Amino acid sequence: MSKLSTISKFLPQEERLAVSNRQISLKIGLPKESTFQERRICLAPDDVAVLVANGHKILIESGAGENANFSDKDYSEVGAEIVYDTEQVFSCPIVLKVEPPTKTEIGYLRPKSVLISALQIKTQTKEYFEALSKKQITALAFEYIQDEEGNYPVLQSVSEIVGAASVLIASELIANTSNGGGGFLFGNITGVPPIEVVFLGANDVTKSAVKSAIGLGVNVKVFDNSLANLRELKQSLGCSVFTSTLQPKILKKALMRCNVLIGAMRGENRSPIVVSEDMVQLMKKGSVIIDASIDTGGCIETSRITTLANPTFVKHNVVHYCVPNIASRYARTSSFTLSNILMPFILKIGEEGGIENILHADKGLRNGLYFYHGILTDSTVYQWFGLPYKPINLLFI
Repeated sequence: MSKLSTISKFLPQEERLAVSNRQISLKIGLPKESTFQERRICLAPDDVAVLVANGHKILIESGAGENANFSDKDYSEVGAEIVYDTEQVFSCPIVLKVEPPTKTEIGYLRPKSVLISALQIKTQTKEYFEALSKKQITALAFEYIQDEEGNYPVLQSVSEIVGAASVLIASELIANTSNGGGGFLFGNITGVPPIEVVFLGANDVTKSAVKSAIGLGVNVKVFDNSLANLRELKQSLGCSVFTSTLQPKILKKALMRCNVLIGAMRGENRSPIVVSEDMVQLMKKGSVIIDASIDTGGCIETSRITTLANPTFVKHNVVHYCVPNIASRYARTSSFTLSNILMPFILKIGEEGGIENILHADKGLRNGLYFYHGILTDSTVYQWFGLPYKPINLLFI
């Protein structure tokens, strides 16, 4: 008998098919954002209704959606529970918020809970990661979550908003003579030469911005240091636009003639400065600069961070707009886009039986993971801060 049992180990066995995990009910907390001038919320009422209908419990701190024009009543009517205790919201097994939690808010988190928020690594400190590690938090940065095609849907949607908003803001500023604008109207008016807009960077932000500008009938010029990016931008627009590499002489001439400059250059750590103060002085009086890369240092030398409450300043007779969180200015639209992306992921977490199972099954969601039960899994954070690190592949085999 023992010989037969030994032989049977080497014989072909029947295949065991994967059995889907049992759906579970999630308890998710949405706290009110405490970061300065952050007005968005991660879930809109309609998507909360979908989650509640699928058996999930949603706790929302009172007033969390007010800045996005969502009332407590909007959420309570679709089944969310409105709570007035901040700590109670943060004590949920899953906490969903826009901005990374503050030191105080990390203190509210329950040990071994799940945090889904932005990471914004360039603004973080070593203490932030140490605090999450100490509480054995599983943390996901939603800006690094990928979809099935390998894209970053949150970054793309935010870039789309920032691009379109940059053109709209520029059109307001250049028309307002009381704030230093030249009194121009965006648009191709019969008998009047159209205004000219220069874009720095060929990426998702400028793609959205250029489309909006062309729709208004302005002349567009796009500069970037990558021919591949410029070519991709032209192909995506479906129409011919002026493009150039960052040749100083050509850029100077373009700045002397343009009415609006929109900068969206990006770098690995900091945005490169491609427009010097001397070049800004060459621009027309009443021109407008929108530095959409100010959140990573800005790509124009004269830029300095401004706020939504006081968004502009004038230097060398040029109006500067350098708000780092442009998307928050359009809080309701931005909240809808975030909600459209995050709600299906949350449904998947419930359908797969919890965060552990979905992280094993979904590589796109796993790409946003930077802490797993307090273990750092992000190599960039490891390189920047020198914290203990374990590659994610060693945790999910």
